[in-house]
Amino acid sequence: MAEDHKLLEPFSKTVSGLLRLLVGLLLIAFAFSLFNQGVPFWSVAENCVTAHWMGGSSSAADALFGTRPGAQVTAIPQYCAENPSGYQRFLGLLTDVPSLILLICGLLVLNRLLRSAAQDGVYTQQTAARLRLLGWLLLVGSLVAELAQAVAQAALLATLTKDVAFSPDTVVNTMTAPYLAMLTGLGLLTFARIMNVGVAMREDLEGTV
Repeated sequence: MAEDHKLLEPFSKTVSGLLRLLVGLLLIAFAFSLFNQGVPFWSVAENCVTAHWMGGSSSAADALFGTRPGAQVTAIPQYCAENPSGYQRFLGLLTDVPSLILLICGLLVLNRLLRSAAQDGVYTQQTAARLRLLGWLLLVGSLVAELAQAVAQAALLATLTKDVAFSPDTVVNTMTAPYLAMLTGLGLLTFARIMNVGVAMREDLEGTV
């Protein structure tokens, strides 16, 4: 399988290195929070929400930012908690954690896929199955992560302003569809199906020979 191992480099080492680096940084941050009570692990989360679907303009804003004649500045409000409560910190953490979990899970599955392909061969049913798993993870996981983050942002926003209530409309407004991740997932599912067909044809040819 030496040829297959060469095909996967340097991508395999890069993925393995990124995974170790990411896990190491998280462990260091967690250990640091244990020894320094003044800097808790969740304090890195932003307790701010930008209501990008809301906006307004005024002559004062135009003068402040030095607009030219015929141009105007649109102010988009960003709501931040000055002294966030425990609940607001939790919501702020949820606005980032789902994407981080998806990234770690994706790197774990990809790293396992590459190691398996290097040991057992690229053109195997096992490699195709793990490629399919990675595709479904990106397709479904990206949607779930984005929805969870949008719900957390909408809930956090409702605690920061009286003008916006927590509702499905607010969740939709704060949500950004992960088109790239979804297309990548669909592409991996397609390649996994093609690989399955190729593996079956290869096995038939080997059986014939």
